This record gives sequence, structure tokens and C-alpha cells, in this order.
Amino acid sequence: MTESIYISYGQRPVEMVQELLNYINLAGRIPPGARIGLKPNLVVARPSHEGATTSPELVEGVISYLQDHGHRNIVILEGSWIGDSTARAFKVCGYTELAEKYQVELVDLQKDGYHPRKVRELEINVCNELNSVDYLINLPVLKGHCQTRITCALKNLKGCIPNQEKRRFHTLGLHKPIAYLNKAVQTDLVIVDGLMGDLDFEEGGNPVQMDRILVGTDPVLIDSYVAHLLGYEPEEIDYLGLAADLGVGRLYSEQTEVVVLNAQHTTGRIASTRSVESLARLVQEDQACSACYGSLIHALARLRERGLLHLVPQPLLIGQGWKGQTGQGVGIGSCTRGLDSHVGGCPPTAKAILDFLLDN
Repeated sequence: MTESIYISYGQRPVEMVQELLNYINLAGRIPPGARIGLKPNLVVARPSHEGATTSPELVEGVISYLQDHGHRNIVILEGSWIGDSTARAFKVCGYTELAEKYQVELVDLQKDGYHPRKVRELEINVCNELNSVDYLINLPVLKGHCQTRITCALKNLKGCIPNQEKRRFHTLGLHKPIAYLNKAVQTDLVIVDGLMGDLDFEEGGNPVQMDRILVGTDPVLIDSYVAHLLGYEPEEIDYLGLAADLGVGRLYSEQTEVVVLNAQHTTGRIASTRSVESLARLVQEDQACSACYGSLIHALARLRERGLLHLVPQPLLIGQGWKGQTGQGVGIGSCTRGLDSHVGGCPPTAKAILDFLLDN
């Protein structure tokens, strides 16, 4: 399992995550009586549909699975970013209600003490609660970030350090301390909320619907795969290479096994924000799945960052409505394989779409 990534597509997070956890037999991997820490991303007090925070339905699916398999010593850990209240985030994001329903503990790491852990020459202060966790499940959101380009599993552990350490991480340039933090704090399992993630910013507001959940044990492998999903080479995110060099995990490659459990993509989508809508004007879609459409939006965003959006052939055709059709046009995804030119994949990654558009 260490060298694999498991994916389920759809819009039913409870069922999707439980299918994934059953497939990997998570319950059998956790020692009886272990204290299990769940670390979502509640960086701000905003509901998950805005693209910044981990879906409470996804976490509910994890808790329900664990309790059904006899694991009841569960704690939800988080420390929101500086300037926001973790307690408020717990309430606004639906976690206070979730904790009451399943009788699990909520721990505000902003109020926790801390202790130093040393990795090579760098000493990092880590919240004390991590000392009592036997098995850490990291539940990040798949989304963009204005400083580090992406944020997912590795960066999500920033919620496990005190506020003053978060400030120091920025003075150190973010990338190195993020990599070193993940050597100091071991993640046992990563469950990525790829249902709805912001296009560019950690705090949400421009969500792109991706309709997927990813599971794996290697946070470097997961994050470097996520880089491809969002249209980046892993080399463009410095902390990925640094973490790999530290032995935290290995980088994604074409040889990585990606196991898809549920390829039944749904097509219902939320209304687009202005930023996403401006990119969607380049697209002619007909019954496009959210996962495929989301990859295209991320690819177009990367082209916009480079000032190359004007080179995109118009319109780009996408969706199940193009199945079996032939003729001229530039298609996105396997459904458009009958057109003169198309990028394959079901769904393709944003990186694959980006490379295809730059070559055509």
C-alpha cells in the first residue's frame, strides 16, 4: 500500500471514504486501543463548500467506519491560522455538532502547550497533544495556495504547531520548515478531501469542484500526485523535493500505482464564482463530469498565470455529450476521442491538459 494511491469519484463522501477504508483494511492496520488523531484542515471558519476546509461529511464517514470496527479512542485535532479562532472554526465548519453526535473529543491546538523536536539542524516546536496520538490520520483539502502553489497533506500539519511557530515558518520561507515538520511528525494515513478545493488561495472563495477522495500512506507521494492534478510539476513545489530528500516519502512518477475504486463520475455542479466563470468561457461543455471539468479549469488557471491564455484554441470541447462524435475540434477527456485532437484520460490531470494545450 505504501507505493499506491487509492481514489474514489462522486458526491457521496461518507460512502466513498468508507469504501476506500474497507478496501485498504484500515481497521486491521490500527492497534487495538490506539488513540487515533484526525487532523482536518480548518484553517478558517468557512464551510467546506467554499473550498477551504475539510468536509465534515468526509470526517463523519471516517469516524463511523472506525467506531463500527471497534476503534473508539478518537480525537479531532486542529489549530486554525493566526487571526482566526479554532473554536469558531469547529462550530462554523460543522465539527462541534459532529463531535457531539459521535462522542469524540475536539482539541484546540491553539490552546495547547508545545515541545521541541529536532530534525537535522532545525528545531521545531510541536503541540503536546501529538505525544498522546498513536495513529495520525491527515485529512487535508486538495487546493491551491498563493505562496506555495499547492497545499495538501504536508502543509496541513502546520495546524499542529503553535501560533508563534507558524509565524516563524514564514520567516524561514515555508518550504524548508514544512518538509522538516513532516519528518518530525509522522502521518500514518492521508485522506484527501478533493471534493471542493479553492482555485488559488488557502482561505477559499473560488472553489473548483473535483468530486474525488484520495487515500494513501505516503504524504509526499500524495502531494506530488496532487501537484499533477492541479497542473504543476512536483519540482515547482520546493517542499516536495525537500521532504523526499529527508526520507518522508517518495515522489509520484508514471510507475506509481493509482487504483480507482469508483469511476462513476457525477455531473451535478455548483454555480461558478467569477474567477472560475471567466475561465469557463473558453469551454463548450456537454454533460461534463465534475472531475474532468475541474481538471480543465485548473489547467486554464495555470495558463492564465503564465499569460498564455490567449493561445488556447476555442472552444475547448468537454463532456459525455461528445461521445461517439467525430470531426474538428479540440477535446478534453476520453469522451472526446472521436475529435481530430484530444487529450485522453478519464479524467485527465490538469498537468496532462496543460502539456497538451501547450503542444497544440
